[in-house]
Amino acid sequence: MNRIGFDNDKYLEMQSAHIKERISQFDNKLYLEFGGKLFDDYHASRVLPGFAPDSKIRMLTQLKDSVEVIIAICASDIEKNKVRGDLGITYDVDVLRLIDAFRGQGLFVGSVVITQYAGQPAADAFKRRMEHLGLRVYLHYPIAGYPHNIPLIVSDEGYGKNEYVETTRPLAVVTAPGPGSGKMAVCLSQLYHEYKRGVKAGYAKFETFPIWNLPLQHPVNLAYEAATADLGDVNVIDPFHLQAYGKTTVNYNRDVEIFPVLSAMFEKIMGECPYKSPTDMGVNMAGNCIFDDEAVQDAARQEIIRRYYNGLSDRRQGKADDSLVYKLELLMQQAKASAAQRPVIAASLQVAEETGNPAFAIELPDGQVVTGKTTELLGACSAALLNALKVLAGIEHEYHLISPEALTPIQTVKVKHLGSNNPRIHSDETLIALAISAAADPVAAKALAQLSKLRGCEAHSTVILSQVDNSTYSKLGMHLTTEPQYETNKLYHR
Repeated sequence: MNRIGFDNDKYLEMQSAHIKERISQFDNKLYLEFGGKLFDDYHASRVLPGFAPDSKIRMLTQLKDSVEVIIAICASDIEKNKVRGDLGITYDVDVLRLIDAFRGQGLFVGSVVITQYAGQPAADAFKRRMEHLGLRVYLHYPIAGYPHNIPLIVSDEGYGKNEYVETTRPLAVVTAPGPGSGKMAVCLSQLYHEYKRGVKAGYAKFETFPIWNLPLQHPVNLAYEAATADLGDVNVIDPFHLQAYGKTTVNYNRDVEIFPVLSAMFEKIMGECPYKSPTDMGVNMAGNCIFDDEAVQDAARQEIIRRYYNGLSDRRQGKADDSLVYKLELLMQQAKASAAQRPVIAASLQVAEETGNPAFAIELPDGQVVTGKTTELLGACSAALLNALKVLAGIEHEYHLISPEALTPIQTVKVKHLGSNNPRIHSDETLIALAISAAADPVAAKALAQLSKLRGCEAHSTVILSQVDNSTYSKLGMHLTTEPQYETNKLYHR
């Protein structure tokens, strides 16, 4: 398993101090565009081993007396019922989730901004719902020629038409359910209104990736390209930073492309642009907290391999096209990553070849690889799960954690009463059966107590798994990949 290579405590300290410093550079008012995931940044925790998934929100709680959260949501996303792929909930519902999550951390959520509002009925309904819940809701409107028609944008007919968001604290964190929600536009609109009111507020951008002070081809930055491969974006050298300071830094192509426009907007709003480059706008300190570069590189290569296999499976399921896979293959080459660096792949394929049936492999925290094969009672992923718990608990392989007699009635219910075509026990059903066994069997209880040790373990299946098995392994915090093929030749899978 990956060794630690990132100092999370140092990160929390440095990041909060740097944001405080940035606030002080302006009129004690900073609009901070907060990209990426705040509460559950598992990508960062995978590629920067030692980074806590909730690091960013913990950092904000250190500043909570100064923080006010603004949540942006695009009216068209509300209208289209846009869904977060990772959570399976619509963006409007995610706004409620985010508000609860922020409040649960003691952070003040000041308001919600509906961007690109053009009278959409669903947006109106959402606004009423928010207001009934006691939240302030503001409307921001489409601007013709955005973002290039700067004379119109930075005028009373552009940003000036947007409702001014009332804020009371020095740091206004602008976040959103997902990309394309209009976070940057909200920040710039607020700058326009603040300057008209005589407040010399500032703007900054907080994105963890790409890490600006790591090389362009560093595996961590390549892993971010892999994570966003479906968007078609790439990391690039920041030419503005190179010209201004003679230093090479890395930034996102869209941020580099939009910088001349932003710079012109800043000049029109503030009189001059406070930044010489997109890198200058950022406040990310993550690159300064890596203490074992080799460990971080290894972790990032593993992430790229996982993304590649996920891309292969997505293509097989019709969720992605060839171009995504080709890009991921290129990133694999650039990072010098290969399937051979992921032991669970070879182990599961070997068992599948020996048995002629689907197989599954799990790499335990000590590096030991445990496999599972398909049986009449259990699917391969369920078998591997039980075998892994046995090894972790020091239980003999031959010991039955769950009596076969207990599994047969479950199969009967599944097939005869619930209409399942697959009699084998899924991983979630296996865990429930194990929990029942643990009530009377101390050995089963010992195995069940090992579940938390599976978090962060690598796993691989030789076939695409059902939704329920995917979900179970995700909830256990395991890093799952699959071969891009189904167990059967059927066209319909669930």
